[in-house]
Amino acid sequence: MMKSRSMQVLLILAILSFLLIHFYFLPCSNNAPMEEKPSPVHILILSSWRSGSSFTGQIFSQHPSVFYLMEPAWHVGVPMYQNSAKVLHMAVRDLVRSVFLCDMSVFDAYMSSQKKKSDLFQWETSRALCSPPACDSFNRSDIITAGNCRTICGKYPFSKVEEACKTYSHVAVKEVRFFDLKVLYPLLTDPSLNLKIIHLVRDPRAVFRSRENTVADLKRDSNIVVGSQRTKGEMGPYNTMQVICKSHVEIYKAGRQAIPSFLKDRYLLVRYEDIVRDPLARAAQMYRFAELHFTPELQKWVHNITHGKGQGTQAFDIGSRDALRVSQAWRNTLPFQKIEKVQNVCKDAMDLLGYRLLQSEEEQKNMSLDLLFARN
Repeated sequence: MMKSRSMQVLLILAILSFLLIHFYFLPCSNNAPMEEKPSPVHILILSSWRSGSSFTGQIFSQHPSVFYLMEPAWHVGVPMYQNSAKVLHMAVRDLVRSVFLCDMSVFDAYMSSQKKKSDLFQWETSRALCSPPACDSFNRSDIITAGNCRTICGKYPFSKVEEACKTYSHVAVKEVRFFDLKVLYPLLTDPSLNLKIIHLVRDPRAVFRSRENTVADLKRDSNIVVGSQRTKGEMGPYNTMQVICKSHVEIYKAGRQAIPSFLKDRYLLVRYEDIVRDPLARAAQMYRFAELHFTPELQKWVHNITHGKGQGTQAFDIGSRDALRVSQAWRNTLPFQKIEKVQNVCKDAMDLLGYRLLQSEEEQKNMSLDLLFARN
């Protein structure tokens, strides 16, 4: 009798052991791959108008691991153009956060309920919206021009934007509507985001010259930045530059101080002039910062698009050009009187960011490119 009871106890223990292994250990093992999957990386290219940000955005857009949108907050500025940049900051930040999380319902507040993918601002500059699942006409790894995409991929529904976004390991956004890094602190401390900020700056004299060529295109945004009254008259363009330069100074100081600690290793300053002087090295630097691999195909594309024969005559074109020469065109076309005025309103930014001030028209014509920068 005792032997039979012992056998029953052993049998029960064996069954309990089996159930414990089946219901406890196996589910943990099955869940392990989900736990090991890395969280998406979110990249914000933070800049101002006419600073080379569209080209820098393309360095990320063409990467096969990146879902990229160019200035999605354009949709905030259109219906709310009578507000100041400071007032719009919160709405812009909330929209950018939703984009990073691939929640495209945020556009419902700014776009028609009948919207298509092609209603999204500059959608064709996103390789991710020109390849599967957003468009079936190209391969995901292709280098895709905006012109080709616009012709073929515009008919798809808006729902494809969110569907595509969720399939990428990196989400990158280029924005020119933030003038204070502190506005982004809630995103940097948001546990659902893994945000890295690339702060792109450009010589204010080059920005000023480029803005002169695109006055009509930038009128609404300039009014938002400084107010419509301050954009008028001879000093209007310089008032705008003063606000832009001041914002770069404040963003740089906040980013470099790395205080609070959540900014540590999440802020990278890049000068556009350094990109065009050594495109491969700077692209590699930005990719490392963003945890991306610099493939041979992308290395070739970066070299070719910055070493072409184009002169950059199309203001918003991102075609192949002699990027270094185009970046310095202001030195031959901007009168020294205007250079002096820009230097006066942007002196702090130029000193801090390493741009040497010119003292005379003769110096403007004769100074070598290397001497134009106070710090490399």
